[in-house]
Amino acid sequence: MTTTQIDNCKYVFNDRVKQVPDWSGPDYSFLESVDMAAFHRSIDGYAPTPLLSLPATAARLGLKEIYVKDESHRFGIKAFKALGASYAIFRFLQSRWREKFGDTVGFGPDSFKDSSLLAKLGAFTFCGATDGNHGRAVAWTAKKLKQRAVIYMPDNTAQSRIDNIKQENAEVVLVPGSFDDCVARCAADAERNGWQAISDTAYPGYMDIPRFIMLGYTGMFKEIEIDGKLNGHDNSGLDYVFLPAGVGGVAAAGTSYYVRRYGAERPKLICVEPSDCDCFLQSVKRGDGSPVSVGGDYKSVMVGLNCGIPSPVAWPIIRDGVHLFTAITDAYAFAAMRAYHKEGIVSGESGSAGLAGLIALQTDAALLPAARQIGLGKNSRILLINTEGDTDPINYKRIIAGESG
Repeated sequence: MTTTQIDNCKYVFNDRVKQVPDWSGPDYSFLESVDMAAFHRSIDGYAPTPLLSLPATAARLGLKEIYVKDESHRFGIKAFKALGASYAIFRFLQSRWREKFGDTVGFGPDSFKDSSLLAKLGAFTFCGATDGNHGRAVAWTAKKLKQRAVIYMPDNTAQSRIDNIKQENAEVVLVPGSFDDCVARCAADAERNGWQAISDTAYPGYMDIPRFIMLGYTGMFKEIEIDGKLNGHDNSGLDYVFLPAGVGGVAAAGTSYYVRRYGAERPKLICVEPSDCDCFLQSVKRGDGSPVSVGGDYKSVMVGLNCGIPSPVAWPIIRDGVHLFTAITDAYAFAAMRAYHKEGIVSGESGSAGLAGLIALQTDAALLPAARQIGLGKNSRILLINTEGDTDPINYKRIIAGESG
């Protein structure tokens, strides 16, 4: 295991990575699901998000090509999260239909459009914990279904992110503490009130919904495959994919997609976290294959990644499939947001994490050995995910103007 820390940026190469992980057991059977794309296409307003090139940034960093899957306009809510929340709620409703009517096919991918079917299932209250984007996605889905949503947020959340969720007709509950405190409060209230939690992190007794959310996120990577600009049958057309990690949902989605699609021939997968909230890096650094919880008062501007506990659904997938783990400071998030802006792309603080990790690897003294070891260079082709737009418009304008960082 190789690890270093200078100026608060860190990296760890994963000694436990497998060329072809064995995901054949019952804990991984959910990965066989194939209806995600059909479900997403059935939602009003669905359209694939664009795959864009960053030629100026690639030239500046000495790389061949940088591509970004731009999620900043997904479903009009400025983030990719609706792919996961909507699919998880669909699978929950499908299971309720099966329990109520004993019918395994009566509630299909297009049933969100059928108000008569939804009426037969009755009323639900969906709840979720969030730093912003996931909660908005849960609220947005509940609103489409004419159901109630209650969303738990840290009490220091930017007002614009709170307002975004309230605009989806959801009730917002502010919780003292961190995202992890919100998860605990949401779970307790759901149990007490008979609500259905739609959480993107798993915990004992609550595994299925986070699995479905992760599956929903794979839709981004499937769209890239269908687009055909990069992917070949036996080759992804990429050398590296940068995956941001909070609780790990999107990182596990990307990891599972590339492992299952390309196996040992997959691109090198690189995980990016904030330096003060790096639970996946610390888990890999521990070296025994078990996840680590990192405590503390998380301060990173990349608020969507301020999660101190790996999801037990995401962790084993990421542990088996990701090659390199990095943790970066906010200065690189600011730099990435400005680089995106110069290329005509709006990227929020968390959305910029993948590019921030790439910039850090290519320019930060602490990470240059990792860049050399993994082979980043003039012939490298890289994929990033811009996971959000300007979900805090006031702060976004400050950062782009150079007033932060």
